[in-house]
Amino acid sequence: MEEAAVVERGGSGVPGGRRKQRVSMADVAKLAGVSSQTVSRVSNGQPGVISSTREQVLAAMRELGYRPNSAARALRYGQFNTIGVILFSLSSTGNSRTVEAIATHAAAEGYAITLIPIDVPTQDNVLGAFTRMGELAVDAVIVIMEIHLLDTGTVQLPPGVHVVVVDSDAGDRYSVVDTDQADGARRAVRHLLDLGHRTVRHVAGPQASYAGQRRAQAWRAVLEEAGRPVPSALYGDWSAKAGYEAGLVLAEQPDLTAVFAANDQMALGLLRAFHERGLSVPHDVSVVGFDDIPDAAFFVPPLTTVHQDFAEVGHRCVQKVLQQIRAGGGGLPGTDLVPTSLVVRGSTAPPRQAPPASRG
Repeated sequence: MEEAAVVERGGSGVPGGRRKQRVSMADVAKLAGVSSQTVSRVSNGQPGVISSTREQVLAAMRELGYRPNSAARALRYGQFNTIGVILFSLSSTGNSRTVEAIATHAAAEGYAITLIPIDVPTQDNVLGAFTRMGELAVDAVIVIMEIHLLDTGTVQLPPGVHVVVVDSDAGDRYSVVDTDQADGARRAVRHLLDLGHRTVRHVAGPQASYAGQRRAQAWRAVLEEAGRPVPSALYGDWSAKAGYEAGLVLAEQPDLTAVFAANDQMALGLLRAFHERGLSVPHDVSVVGFDDIPDAAFFVPPLTTVHQDFAEVGHRCVQKVLQQIRAGGGGLPGTDLVPTSLVVRGSTAPPRQAPPASRG
């Protein structure tokens, strides 16, 4: 099958004297004075063509307006240079920044991404998304699955597909890339205990969230290991509004000195609620977030938070699917954890000797 491109060429008798005509690889070869095989090698970036000949072919392509037919090339070589991304929410900071990182690193490798969001995470919808990915001709799929589905067996991914999963506890069956959620949460809670706080309150993510559950489990474990009281956690939906509402509840607790929020947006809501209730951060209450979004350094006060390396998560996802594509097989099961770090800013400090007398 010969690759061709559609270009405008004159002398057609059509009004304006122009018509659409296919320019073939043979046309380029004739103008450049080379074989069609040489044009094919230049078109596909293959070695074995001397520089002067390559420039001659490229000049002929420009003159004729020839562009290689990527669909024909894909059918010929069985590769589409496209990675599919299936995810259940673009609203959360973690998911949107992970998609951005995947797109950036895929582009650096010469791949585009095709994105399919799923509103309701069911087995039928997941299989439907994979079917659509097949119709759109992708080489591999990255699944960003924040909620507990793969690890509970509620959803199974189709066999025989090059796939990498993000944010899941299914490393026994799939190739998984994730931030070290538990270690990040431990760093946050230990930081507050090391400052002298007796205990730490927690505003957790949604109970169905894998990341939220991991962070909450680590928060509880650190307090239990230190022999400290474990208060009841409050749950939010990752939004600043949820953090604000939790903050209004926490502000009524007379023994409140420190809060670990499961993400920076909920921490932002906490800051506003505490300000409205006359609590100074960090003098009355210390606050730690999770994510280290770009705006965190500009909160009032600047937010102490756990840094997630979304760029590295995206990089590892792309590298893993490319390894599968190039090897022609599926990925080995296992979880690749990307380390976190604690960024200490102005929202944390040692507790006062006694709680403030009034919080009105």
